[in-house]
Amino acid sequence: MAGRTSSSKIYLDVVESLRSMIEADSLLPGDKIPSERELSDRFNVGRSSVREALRALELLGLIETRRGEGTFIRDFQEHKLVELLGTFFLQDRKVQEDLAETKRLIEIDCLRIVAFFATAEDIKRLMAWVKADMFHDDDFFLRIAILNRNRLLERIWRIVNSYARTSEMVQGNVKKEDYLALLTYLLERDEEKAIETYLIRIRNMSKGV
Repeated sequence: MAGRTSSSKIYLDVVESLRSMIEADSLLPGDKIPSERELSDRFNVGRSSVREALRALELLGLIETRRGEGTFIRDFQEHKLVELLGTFFLQDRKVQEDLAETKRLIEIDCLRIVAFFATAEDIKRLMAWVKADMFHDDDFFLRIAILNRNRLLERIWRIVNSYARTSEMVQGNVKKEDYLALLTYLLERDEEKAIETYLIRIRNMSKGV
């Protein structure tokens, strides 16, 4: 880890090393992990970095400390690790731009599938929800992701969105009418107009991605 200099990168190294250790040692929920001193020696980092990494993992519910017994694995779930690592990845501007682009591409694919396969009743229910409630942009596209029939695409959207963290209340340049226009084109099975509305009126971009 000698090549890492910033405290955040050292912190990330510790998290990655902990994950590798758990996999290499075939540790399971309920198993005890080494002490701070042992981890510090094993990873060749300061105990303060190990302590911060363990604290973060404990706050996420991945490990638990039992007084007088030690630290134990609770549930090393992928989606929670994503949340933790994302806080570091997002410090890189290029990564932020790549995430935003990836999120757009996934949303466009979801829109295409909805345009072809969603029932008119499903789209009309979504239109009624838009008219009735205030919501975040992420709330809207979560419903689009769920409505698309590809469950893997929905899961990928959830993971990418957990990194991107671009939620904003429907306000400013994006109005309910923009979402309703998008849904109207989906209802009419006009994929091209739906995507054009998405890019220009909702994402404020040119049609080409």
